[in-house]
Amino acid sequence: MSETDLEQVLGGLPEHPRVVASGNFAMPTTLLGLVDAALPSYTLHVLNAQRGLPTRPGVVHETSFVGPGMRDSTALRYVPARLSLLPELFRTALAPDVVVLHTSLPQDDGTVSLGTEVNVLPAAVEEVRRRGGRVLAQVNPQMPYTCGDAVLPLEAVDAVVEVDVPLGSPIPAVPDDAARLIGERVARRVSDGAVLQTGIGAIPDATLSGLTGHRGLSLWTEMFSDGVLDLDRAGALDPDAPLTASFLFGSPELYAWVHRNPRVRMRRTEVTNDPGRIAANPRMVSVNSALQVDLFGQANASRIGRRIYSGFGGQSDFVVGALHSPGGQAFVALWSWHPRADCSTIVPLVDEPVTSYQMTAVVTEQGVADVFGQDQRTQARHLIEQAAHPRVREELWEEARALHLA
Repeated sequence: MSETDLEQVLGGLPEHPRVVASGNFAMPTTLLGLVDAALPSYTLHVLNAQRGLPTRPGVVHETSFVGPGMRDSTALRYVPARLSLLPELFRTALAPDVVVLHTSLPQDDGTVSLGTEVNVLPAAVEEVRRRGGRVLAQVNPQMPYTCGDAVLPLEAVDAVVEVDVPLGSPIPAVPDDAARLIGERVARRVSDGAVLQTGIGAIPDATLSGLTGHRGLSLWTEMFSDGVLDLDRAGALDPDAPLTASFLFGSPELYAWVHRNPRVRMRRTEVTNDPGRIAANPRMVSVNSALQVDLFGQANASRIGRRIYSGFGGQSDFVVGALHSPGGQAFVALWSWHPRADCSTIVPLVDEPVTSYQMTAVVTEQGVADVFGQDQRTQARHLIEQAAHPRVREELWEEARALHLA
């Protein structure tokens, strides 16, 4: 498809259309460049956008989860939303005019796969087709073919551009001693046969490393990365249980492992992040992080000062779902001291919007502070004595007295 062909395909759109594109490490960078050249102005909606997306006057960046490609954008429109509900916004306030996908090559059965990034894309495709908009695909032989809601009939796509480029991979986070200790503490609270949800980063990776001696584990998660390979090699995963996720990213080895892997079931966000479906998994264990946790058990994982850092993500959905699961647990795991900001992550009262609250326990390298089921004074005492860094405990006790928590 040439640039002229693309201009014809995109003819008849509104003056300032909304373009929804694959996010995370499946961004269709080549095709987005062509779309950018064809549209004078538009709104670009991408979840966890990485660097390399179009940035110029006339392009408005829009998202409900801010990634590094949009974090410093002066044209950012952040839309607060639980990710489980974002597909509903595509049917109402955020209706798309164009959807730009990154898919596998077409198969003999007339399908392509969304591969590593399903997420909110099926809902966006359905709505844009209903509205008479356009669906474009960057097809790539290096995109793995995954099953479930990732499978899309080729007839739903209006035009394709073929590329042959490696998928992006995050820089591996190497757990430090504190992260390994946090991961071990969380792992000790997880029973054999549990269903896991974890994110990406040093602490989630350390948690999965601490679970390699477990047996019968399975996944119901928003995303996963290479830590799952370690669990599989160690025999910790139930070989008969599906591994359910909405998106994934990691090493080329991970991408090869998920290609046509029948155990991996990619589902749309409104399924994976539905608190009711999460709660239906017995012994559901949710492990998330935060920027701050206060003495009332409220976690801020979204903002630093007045600046949006990321967004709700799946944390609000999974904390609620895990707490309602039979035998379920929801952990917030973080360092007690923020290394870059040089401040305590356990604070008297968060000043920012609350991402989640009343989790099972808060875990730091200092210890495990049980929260759920405790009265508010006991919650505060546990957080000060078992989660906070020793250098701020006296100050936190003073603040706790002022807040009538001591």
